[in-house]
Amino acid sequence: MRRIATLGGCLVMAAALTACGGDSNDDSTDSGASASVKLNWLGSYKTGIFDASAAEIPAYDAASQRLFVVNAEAGELDVLDLSDPATPVKVDSISVGAIAAGAEVNSVAVQNGLVAIAVEADPKTDNGYVAIYQASDLSLVNSIQVGAQPDMITFTPNGESVMTANEGEPSDDYSVDPEGSISIVDIRDLENLSVATADFTAFNAQADALKAEGVRIYGPNASVAQDLEPEYIAVSADGTTAWVALQENNALAKLDVASATVTDVLPLGEIDRSVEGFGIDASDDDEIINIKTWPGVVGLYQPDAIHAYTAGGNTYLVTANEGDARAWGEDNDAYWGEEADDSVTPPVLCEPDASQGFVEEWRVKHLVHASGFDRRCGDDMPPQLRDLAAGALLDPAVFNYCGATAGDPGDCREDDVLGRLNITWTAGYKTDASGNPVMYTDAGVQDAGGDRIMYEKLYSYGGRSFSVRDENGGLVFDSGDAIEQFLASADCMLGVDRSIACADYFNTGHDEGDSLDSRSDAKGPEPEGLTIGQIGEQTFLFLGLERMGGILVYDITNPESPVFQDYLNSRNTWDVDPDAGNLDGYGDLGPEGLVFISGEDSPTGEPLLVVGHEVSGSTAVYEVQVSNE
Repeated sequence: MRRIATLGGCLVMAAALTACGGDSNDDSTDSGASASVKLNWLGSYKTGIFDASAAEIPAYDAASQRLFVVNAEAGELDVLDLSDPATPVKVDSISVGAIAAGAEVNSVAVQNGLVAIAVEADPKTDNGYVAIYQASDLSLVNSIQVGAQPDMITFTPNGESVMTANEGEPSDDYSVDPEGSISIVDIRDLENLSVATADFTAFNAQADALKAEGVRIYGPNASVAQDLEPEYIAVSADGTTAWVALQENNALAKLDVASATVTDVLPLGEIDRSVEGFGIDASDDDEIINIKTWPGVVGLYQPDAIHAYTAGGNTYLVTANEGDARAWGEDNDAYWGEEADDSVTPPVLCEPDASQGFVEEWRVKHLVHASGFDRRCGDDMPPQLRDLAAGALLDPAVFNYCGATAGDPGDCREDDVLGRLNITWTAGYKTDASGNPVMYTDAGVQDAGGDRIMYEKLYSYGGRSFSVRDENGGLVFDSGDAIEQFLASADCMLGVDRSIACADYFNTGHDEGDSLDSRSDAKGPEPEGLTIGQIGEQTFLFLGLERMGGILVYDITNPESPVFQDYLNSRNTWDVDPDAGNLDGYGDLGPEGLVFISGEDSPTGEPLLVVGHEVSGSTAVYEVQVSNE
């Protein structure tokens, strides 16, 4: 595996861990006589709606020069005229109310003059729909039922089928947990649609083996098929194979398209945060940029968007390693229980109800407090964790660098060390050969009668990176901490005129103003959405940072050696919190979905990038300026 590192504004290659993957035979990966690209902001369409997902996923139809943008707040698609990319204009909308009562639009894709929409039912645990419209006149062609909560939709390259990733999230109280699946809708006969659905029931008997390989299967009382949650789909150029991101599970599903069969579930592994080049800034409370390595801390890749491309005759997958935690029932007081009060008669007892939800995310400082878990009952203590143990310890052999001893976490739980870092409590504690937790006394002595568990690893969310993998999920390249290092550097500038120092607003959230470091304890800049574009013989990656905002561009023609091209963040105001009343002139916040428009299909004859920004409710258009070196 290789990574990129930022040094003085130039990106150089550095070896990290081990090199894997063979040499490419594709002459096009030679860096000689190549083109470079730079983004220029052209304009945007603004809904004026703040922080309500009013602009999420865009798709483009070249024949009509129209953008179709998911407006989740309105429950419909906004239709924008892109004939003048500097001034997109809303000309119409598509409502899916006729498909099902209370239905919502989750995703959109366009190909050959057809607009395919992923439609979520109400409630979301019911089966959803695929709806097909004509791009030219917005008429409904047909619709068909698919699996529960179709979250992403895409066409196969030959245009004969539409595929949906049916996430199958549980209800908030986890009382209903539908199975995740992938639906393949045959659209060759638009009047008679048919659907085949690939599910995971064949893997139900393999739960233990999948867990041992690193696939996260951990939902309460869930089968494998219920626990796996498809997020995003990539399809091979020949249309025969698809790969599906299983974000919460830190895995990919590999799919044979023709037979609608999941052939494999591929674990993505973990990131060792003790290795140089793979560190993180772990605290939002130290008021400094502090990207460093952390022994005992590991990261889960947990990609959101995923795309496939071809290099040297081989298929590669590029992923945006966002990270995601399960947090169901977090707004339900019954799940947490009422805060205990022994000052009244009879005393009020904290009685949480584990059947009312499941929250896996917790801060390190709360996990390893010497007083144990009960002090937080009725506040934020997951009852499933309390069922596991009365408290937790840190392994002193691993965490001695921050002062941990057998029965005391030392300084490890301080806010400016690891205390603020969000991790999952579901993994990382010591277990026996049967997978049961090894128990300790509160003094850190191993004892079957003890009520403490001991963590030897702390699992944080997201890679804060992008990766390139081979068709079997093998890691070819990961960017490590290069994104955070770049955002912290003097070479990174913000705003459409590139005049604001990134370091002054490092890891600021997309709904915050002057809040240096506020996302460092969570998932950092949070790479979420991506798309790829072919320009000449080169392949370029456009990567959106959900929290910090902005688009990173890399040349990924050589999968083993991506080359940084540009970063443009079209948010222009950083010193004032954004809200619904001050979005004018603020710029674009929270990039979600991206679409690349080739020069051949572009209204201007030059390649464009379109990005939906869910927080600012704006759809931004960027010129992809190409320079030949």
